[in-house]
Amino acid sequence: MNVGVLGGTGPAGKGLSARLASVGVEVVLGSRLQERADQACRSIRERWPDRTLPVVGGDNAAAAEADLVVLATPWEAAASTAGSVTKQLDGKVVISMANAITRMGHEFEPLVPPRGSVAAHVQSAVPAALVTAALHHLPARSLADLDASVESDVLICSDHPSAFEAAAALVELIPRLRPLNAGSLANAAPIEAITAVLLQLNTRYHTRAALRFTGIDV
Repeated sequence: MNVGVLGGTGPAGKGLSARLASVGVEVVLGSRLQERADQACRSIRERWPDRTLPVVGGDNAAAAEADLVVLATPWEAAASTAGSVTKQLDGKVVISMANAITRMGHEFEPLVPPRGSVAAHVQSAVPAALVTAALHHLPARSLADLDASVESDVLICSDHPSAFEAAAALVELIPRLRPLNAGSLANAAPIEAITAVLLQLNTRYHTRAALRFTGIDV
């Protein structure tokens, strides 16, 4: 499997790209500008010079040619970025990991994006793609720190069973992550919103909290 990360130059995109590459996934880190993508890849390799990480830079169109695509843009750019590469995304699994959140003073607050969730807005922009909501609650700094494991449950929402299976298979490549089927894309709204709570906890307690559900035997 190879994965394209659209808008991969931000903390979430770089962290996910590095983590996936560390488990052998071939990653195309995308950006609107090839130069920014190349710079992000160099920064990943320079941070981990003793590792062979299969991550290369490309523009978003090149990243969208991958077998599976992850949208790691800021939430307000997710739908437009996906729409800019509609043809490449037709029939593909597209994972939306963005959260519509803002900071008001010392508090993080969830916003209500068009169609109720970022993932639903992305699905409307690329109707022929198999959009899946996942990876929202993984702290970017934890993903980027390859010397430490990331431990969390990953809630996955999709209207397409095959898309859930593909997203779950990707999640399972990363040790100590457990994919959970959280239902249809309609459930993406509360899943995206609870990220504001996690950010608040991380800020208050100076940690990197993640979700773990008890009582589920998969």
